[in-house]
Amino acid sequence: MLQQTRVNTVIPYFNRWMERFPDLKSLAEADEQEVLRMWEGLGYYSRARSLHKAARLVMEKYQGIIPHDSRVLECLPGVGPYTAGAIASIGYNERTTALDGNIRRIYARLFDLALPLGTKQAEQALQQLAEENLPSGNVGDYHEALMDLGSLVCVPQRPDCGICPLQRDCLAYRNGTVDTRPVILKKEAIPHYVVTAAVMLRDPDLVLICQRPAKGLLAGLWEFPGGKQEKGESLEVCLEREIMEELGARIEINAEFGVYRHAYTHFRVTLHAFLCTALDEPLAKEAQQLRWVPIASLMDYPMGKIDRQISRKLMEKGGNELS
Repeated sequence: MLQQTRVNTVIPYFNRWMERFPDLKSLAEADEQEVLRMWEGLGYYSRARSLHKAARLVMEKYQGIIPHDSRVLECLPGVGPYTAGAIASIGYNERTTALDGNIRRIYARLFDLALPLGTKQAEQALQQLAEENLPSGNVGDYHEALMDLGSLVCVPQRPDCGICPLQRDCLAYRNGTVDTRPVILKKEAIPHYVVTAAVMLRDPDLVLICQRPAKGLLAGLWEFPGGKQEKGESLEVCLEREIMEELGARIEINAEFGVYRHAYTHFRVTLHAFLCTALDEPLAKEAQQLRWVPIASLMDYPMGKIDRQISRKLMEKGGNELS
């Protein structure tokens, strides 16, 4: 959970997760849709799917015991070098490295590393520094101490060097380069997309939702159908085209249902939702499946942030008020 999310954000999700999945067995036996629902709000849903697969693999291959060896841990779904090193060193005190963002920043400042983070050369240098500076014992405590130092003192902006216990040994502090370490490459401008979505009502308490494909962005989650606006299209034409392509159905657009914004890792979206009526029976041409579900049961289906906002608004208003 902490791979892409801040600690304060994670705590309530972690507590809820552990209440529902107190051990590997309960997680391994759970349905993927429930796993995604319990993860909802943390984003990066591939992490939840990998965690689910890893739990099943540990139960099947390792008799429910998480491996102690970092090299074996890296073979589990979703477990990379850092996660494997953190589990092995903190959980089992294996003498292995665990380079997270905080520790990378500390080493870059401590040794005044001028190589840009993210490059092959910088990763090799940081890995070598990490290996050279591993203590002979208490490796887990050492890693946790560095992580805390990076999150509380050696922070990205305006680090508190005055109270840092490593100040005397810090080459960046000595050389006056703390504010320029680590070296960060400029990121390209994040693209912005305009998207439309159809909120199709029936009876009037049923609404149509579609399950996204099993692979790709927000895989396996449920959404209100729609898609990206093309150049020169009006929002209405965009939505009509997308619904025909996705569901093979014509629609009547009745009213606007809000504008929603969200920033993903590599792009931003502004989504325009519309209340619609299906003029043909929709078909699951691109989605895994589609369902007409009671508005009151929308919380049972795992969704991304924007679709959850739409569903909450629907639940607040109710189908009778919108029809």
